[in-house]
Amino acid sequence: MPPARHRRPRAVHTLLAGACAVALGLSGLALATGTGAQAADPDLITNGGFETGTLSGWSCGNGAVQSATAHSGRYALQSTPGSGDTGECTQTVAVQPSSTYTLSSWVQGSYVYLGARGTGGTDPGTWTNSTGWAQLSTGFTTGPGTTSVTVYLHGWYGQPAFLADDVSLIGPGGPQPSQSPTSTTSPSPTGSPSPTDTGTASPTATSTGKPPGLPKHILTGYWQNFDNGATVQRISDVPAAYDIIAVSFADATTTPGGLGFTLDPALSSRLGGYTDAQFKADIAAKRAAGKKVVLSVGGQNGTVSVSDPTSAANFASTAWALMQGYGFDGIDIDLENGVNAAYLGQALHSLAAKSSSGFVLTMAPQTIDMQSTGMEYFKLALNVKDILTIVNMQYYNSGAMNGCDGNVYSQGTEDFLTGLACIQLKGGLRPDQVGLGVPASTSAAGGGYVSPSVVDNALDCLATGTNCGSYKPDTTWPGIGGAMTWSTNWDAKAGNPVAGTIGAHLHAMP
Repeated sequence: MPPARHRRPRAVHTLLAGACAVALGLSGLALATGTGAQAADPDLITNGGFETGTLSGWSCGNGAVQSATAHSGRYALQSTPGSGDTGECTQTVAVQPSSTYTLSSWVQGSYVYLGARGTGGTDPGTWTNSTGWAQLSTGFTTGPGTTSVTVYLHGWYGQPAFLADDVSLIGPGGPQPSQSPTSTTSPSPTGSPSPTDTGTASPTATSTGKPPGLPKHILTGYWQNFDNGATVQRISDVPAAYDIIAVSFADATTTPGGLGFTLDPALSSRLGGYTDAQFKADIAAKRAAGKKVVLSVGGQNGTVSVSDPTSAANFASTAWALMQGYGFDGIDIDLENGVNAAYLGQALHSLAAKSSSGFVLTMAPQTIDMQSTGMEYFKLALNVKDILTIVNMQYYNSGAMNGCDGNVYSQGTEDFLTGLACIQLKGGLRPDQVGLGVPASTSAAGGGYVSPSVVDNALDCLATGTNCGSYKPDTTWPGIGGAMTWSTNWDAKAGNPVAGTIGAHLHAMP
C-alpha cells in the first residue's frame, strides 16, 4: 500500500517590501484580421517616419527624434524606459467603425511593443526583442461605434533605449478625433504580451478561447486521489457547481518525463470499493453533464521533469495515453519545482495537437512563481497562451507578496487576491485565463484562507470595480476567468461553501 500523499501545507515564501521587483506586463494577443486593409487605403499615421525631425503627431514621455540610426530616411524615434515606465509613445488616429486595419512598424531594441487601444474589440499587440531592425505587424477590426484608436510603441521597464521607424496604420480614414493625444509619462499599458527571454516574437497563433461547453466564469476544484483527513469522494460526489475537476495527482515513472496514474487502493477501500471501471464511468458521466475532468501533474511532492526533447516527447505521449485510457479532457500543471518553460511548453503543444478542440490546460502555480514575467512558470503560461484554458494561482501558503502597484499585501485578504491577480492580468494573460485559487477551509492550507464572501468581492472588484478593498485596480476585466479551490474534498468537509457560495456567484456574474 503506497503512503498517503499530502499536498499541503507547503513551505511559506515571505517577501518583504521592496524585496521582489514586479515587472508589470501587458495583456492581449496579436490578432489575425478578416478581410484585411485594402491596397488603396491611406496610411493614417502622422509623421510615421519621423522625417520632420520632431515628434509632431506623437505624445512621448521619454522619447526624442535622433539621426544616428534609422531604418529609412534620416530620422527615427528613440525612447528610453525608466525603472517605473516603459518609455511609451502614442498617437491617436481617426478611424471608421466596423473597419479593418493593418498596423506595422520597424523597431530595434530589447522588448519593443507595438499595438492599439480603444479599438472597440480585442485590442491587438505584438512585440519582439531584436538587436537589428525588425518589422512588427498586427491588425484589428474596429467596433461599430469606434471613431478613433490610440496607437502605441513602448519598451520595457529598466531596459535600454529602443528605436522605432516607419510606423504605418493602413485602413479607411475617419473624421478627425475631437481630442488630442494624451501624455503617457507614467503609463499603465495594456494591449500587448509581456517578454519572455526567448528573444523572439510571441506566438502568432490566435486563441479560440476556452474549450466548448465551459461557462464564462469557471469554478475549478481539485479531487484528491488519497485520504488526508478530508471527506473522501467518488468523482460522482463532486458537486455540479464545479466546471473543471482536477484529479490529483499523476505519478512520475522511471521514464524521464513519463506519467502514470493509479487509483489509490487505500481510497478505494475507504469508499467501499471504487474500481477503475467505476472511476472511468464517473468521469464519463461528468463529461456528459458538460463538465471537464483533467489529470493534475505535480503537487507538493511531484517529481516529473521535462527538460529536454526526449522527456518532452515522453510527457506528451504518456499524458495522451492517460487521457485516452481514462477519458480526461486535458492536463493540469501543478509542478512546484523544475519547470522548464521551453521544453514543457513544447510537450504541452504536442499534447494539444494530439487532442481535439476541447483540450483543457490548467495551471496552479504558487504565488512566488507569478510575481514577474521573468519567472519560469509565468514564461510557461505565456508560451502556451494559445492553448491555455486558465491559470489558478494558489493565493495561499505564501505570506506577504507584492501586488501590481508595488505595494505589499498579506495573504488572507481581498487586496492580496486583487493586487496579485492584477500582475497576471497586466502580464500578458487574457482575463479569462486568470483565476483565483483559494483553500476551501482553514484545514486545507497552512495559511491564506479567506471566506467565500471575500472571494466573491474580489471577483466583483476585478470584473466591475465594485466591492473592492483598499486596493482598486486602475481598470476592470469583466471576463475574469473564475476561481479554484483545494479541494473538493475539503470543501465537502466544510459543508461545500465554495461550491455553494463562490460557484453560485461565478455563474451569476454577467
